[in-house]
Amino acid sequence: MTTLKIHNIASAPEQAKPLLENSQKAYGMIPGLHGVLAGAPQLLDAYQKLHELFTQTSFNEEELTVVWQAINVEHGCHYCVPAHTGIAKMMKVDDAITEALRNETPLENPKLEALRTMTLTMVRNRGNASQDDLNTFYASGYGEQQILEIILGLSQKVISNYTNHIANTPVDAAFQSFAWKK
Repeated sequence: MTTLKIHNIASAPEQAKPLLENSQKAYGMIPGLHGVLAGAPQLLDAYQKLHELFTQTSFNEEELTVVWQAINVEHGCHYCVPAHTGIAKMMKVDDAITEALRNETPLENPKLEALRTMTLTMVRNRGNASQDDLNTFYASGYGEQQILEIILGLSQKVISNYTNHIANTPVDAAFQSFAWKK
């Protein structure tokens, strides 16, 4: 059962209406998450901006997917795991990567596995990473910029994952075939 209202353009607060219109244009629909976030227009605005900024980082499509899905799965987000499975398909990310992330199994690519491991370290330790953790991450080919970019991705995912937990946002029809349960 949904516990928070899922707004459409007509029911949304005035400040959220143009943001939902942007979602409609970008996705051909208003994702349920965006409809919920519209209840606090500044939160929807922040989420959309963080998403745009995170997609402009040094990470490629596979790396974006690793950060997003590692966090989604760790947080147990019933909405975001299927949504990002569909997004990964649209971005042409190898299904083996997506399945490993969904199933919490190591990734075959050592560099992507190092990214997944560091992302989970950041989530599980509330942003704390040891020098050994950092050295291992750096040895895989990443640097300080990517540590900071993980924090950006984590910021975006905290907004969506926590909102979906509270709202129990129904999975959008476009992503129902990718349903997931922890």
